[in-house]
Amino acid sequence: MSDCGCNGLSRSRFLHRAAAQAGRGLPAIEPGMPLPAGTGLSRQSFLAHGAGALLAVYGASRLGLSAFEEGIAAAAALPAQPVLVSVFLEGGADALSVLSPQGDPLYRKLRPKLALAGGATFAEDDRLHWHPAAGGIAQLYGEQKVTVMPAVGYTNADQSHFTSRHYWEVGATSTSVRTGWLGRYLDRVGTMDNPLQGLSLDDSLAPALATARVPVASVEGPDQYDFWSNRVWGEVEQRMLATFGALGDTAVQVDKLRNQLLPFQTTDNGPAFTSPVTYPKTQDAFPSRLAGLAAMIATGLPLRAVALTAPGHYDTHSNEAGDLAQGLQLTSDSLLAFQRDLEARGIADRVLVHVWSEFGRRAQENGSQGTDHGAAGVGFLIGTRAAGKMVGEFPGLKNGLDQDGNVAATSDFRAVYSSLLEQWLGVDAATVIPSAGSFPRPALVK
Repeated sequence: MSDCGCNGLSRSRFLHRAAAQAGRGLPAIEPGMPLPAGTGLSRQSFLAHGAGALLAVYGASRLGLSAFEEGIAAAAALPAQPVLVSVFLEGGADALSVLSPQGDPLYRKLRPKLALAGGATFAEDDRLHWHPAAGGIAQLYGEQKVTVMPAVGYTNADQSHFTSRHYWEVGATSTSVRTGWLGRYLDRVGTMDNPLQGLSLDDSLAPALATARVPVASVEGPDQYDFWSNRVWGEVEQRMLATFGALGDTAVQVDKLRNQLLPFQTTDNGPAFTSPVTYPKTQDAFPSRLAGLAAMIATGLPLRAVALTAPGHYDTHSNEAGDLAQGLQLTSDSLLAFQRDLEARGIADRVLVHVWSEFGRRAQENGSQGTDHGAAGVGFLIGTRAAGKMVGEFPGLKNGLDQDGNVAATSDFRAVYSSLLEQWLGVDAATVIPSAGSFPRPALVK
């Protein structure tokens, strides 16, 4: 899959990765650009079993490995918490292709080459049609398990990948906020010894999870964490760990956790855990990360907020038809499999998936068979507890474009966050989202 994104997207990736790799310093940032959320967080990397995999823990400079393991074990013994999974479509996904306004008379005029035809009709607005590659999400929508935001964003949209993404990550249109919106939620409800409460399934920290008080973690895949003992391995290590179960209440919990995590160990044949459903076969890690995440939740690991980046290149300045379809197909099919996995395990009522992108695309196609940066985009909330109804509306192409020719927002991402915090996560949005009282609370959860 070719990456036809602009230099701004490459720079955004570079800056975010530098921020997540604490201690390495940041490259120069132009005046007025925000520092990525999480900049400066301390980081520890715990070796995971003999394979040498790393679990990076952020914001816990004095957290030892034993305290980490015991804290997770203690948290796992508490009642199960709701889990919010954040899935980022990096680059600015084209909302006018994901849900194409084929019933709008201006659509083919603005997009004579890129205009789509056919596709399932969106039930709540028959002007809109699902992209064929989004069939998995469309199927779940037909089952009333998807809430759709066809034009979500904010007023006076910033068309910089870096800045607009930052706004979404911190939950405010401010360049001065340094913690993620989910990080501030975790600061309110989390504990000092459970980094898994905020988990980035990636090789760096998702800025939305950046906290000020409690630790959070990142790991490349659920199969990449296990206990590790210095210079002890094989049968001796197994006997040593098994003995922990007889050493007291805390040790019993640690031993219980160790056994819970055994299915996630990587073997010569790959991860040992199995899934009750089949995920897409691909070299991309996204489906396997979702499969492992479902198994982690089912095992009882104390997760609250999880962040992943979806596959694909959504900064489609050129070759949009091919690149968008490839990424969207794998993303949609994987999310369908994840939902079926949760349902088969009997834990679907505990999980909501929020799908978002930093902005949408320009309504008019460019001269390179692509589209340029826009304003409002498309978002989804997926799960058996999702309200299953549209939030906001598609404003149309005649009166719904701003002065730059971009789709204007009919719902605000901060209103979405506020509703998720109060209706799903059970905290007062005013304690997390700046000026939360000024935003409506759309019904997102049933």
